[in-house]
Amino acid sequence: MDTSNQNESAGLPLAGIRVLDITQVMAGPFCCMLLGDMGADVIKIEPPQVGDSTRHSMGFRLKGEDSPGFLALNRNKRSIALDLKNPADRDVLYALVKTADVLVENARPGVAARLGMGYETLSEMNPRLVYASISGFGQTGPWAQRPGFDLIAQAMSGALSATGLPGGEPVKNGIPVADLGAGLFATYGILSALMGREKSGRGQFIDASLLEAALGLSVWETTELWGTGKSPQPIGSANRMSAPYQAVRAADGYFVIGAANQKLWLTFLEVVQRSELNSDPRFITNALRVTNRMELIDELRPTLARRTVHEWVEALLAAGVPAGPIYNYEQALASDHVAAREMVMDISHPVEGSFRALGFPVKMRGTPQRVRHAPPLLDQHGDEIRRELRDKGLLQSSGKKAVTQ
Repeated sequence: MDTSNQNESAGLPLAGIRVLDITQVMAGPFCCMLLGDMGADVIKIEPPQVGDSTRHSMGFRLKGEDSPGFLALNRNKRSIALDLKNPADRDVLYALVKTADVLVENARPGVAARLGMGYETLSEMNPRLVYASISGFGQTGPWAQRPGFDLIAQAMSGALSATGLPGGEPVKNGIPVADLGAGLFATYGILSALMGREKSGRGQFIDASLLEAALGLSVWETTELWGTGKSPQPIGSANRMSAPYQAVRAADGYFVIGAANQKLWLTFLEVVQRSELNSDPRFITNALRVTNRMELIDELRPTLARRTVHEWVEALLAAGVPAGPIYNYEQALASDHVAAREMVMDISHPVEGSFRALGFPVKMRGTPQRVRHAPPLLDQHGDEIRRELRDKGLLQSSGKKAVTQ
């Protein structure tokens, strides 16, 4: 456990935990940002000159050269630029490893070992190190060496085949569920390993992948496959386990309803004044409604077209039936509720001045998270981090060579 920078994270759950973030793009940076939000001292190790490739992604900018995508995924981190093919810079990495609790990398399987930073090498230096590798397809298996992106993982996990409208062209989930899911699962593994280390005294290796994240989130779809023997097909906004539970059309647009159990179904019928549908043999039970979902929506279509979205949502909510309008992101982020939940915040930045970002999606009452570091400029903290290592006796005064321990 590292004690540097504890004052600024004092009181947060992961204060004193040091994380080395040797990742790029989305899954790894997202994982490490979540750890940083909880108080970990996250040191982002980036290639010199270019840094994390996401710094240069997206087709628009704010004021500076770093992309909004990079800014969104890298708060609460410090940056140091190291060329891990260079022996002197690799020695700086080794010095950092001796101070670290966690290391996260997302190179293709085998690359980290070739660079001299594989788990076996680093765990000898620091047996307490929790080492997480995030890849497209995992460290083993016939697909391990394939390049992996969210789209590829969605396609090869089956998720893409079950998304979109019946009979339409393939549609990926608009939110990168494989990427972000891998980051979340890696975070879950890291925190579990840190707790386990308190008992065993040793860290361990964590193998997370985009493919397995997409599969791990496919609990409904795989259940349908194994229960029916048929691969799930696209069903638009509908749900595989309940009906009516989907987007439906009112007089002036679409809204969503969630009559997900028998009580809600009966209440829904009262609100829309179609109680006779409960006597229809196609719709008596939820299982039948799921089987005959399209016929059910056809029956409801002329009824729902008589009132506006606002009128239906208000009437259904008043009766206790889950319903809601379909907002775009501008509308959602401008809502009073999102404001009350503090899900939009402004972050001060040395180049941008200030930029808008999503807030913390989990609230901690006893130890509320806060932004301690803006997303770093490339190598912004390189001198500071080397100085810390020299103060610990892990680097010579030149800052170029790690002391062998």
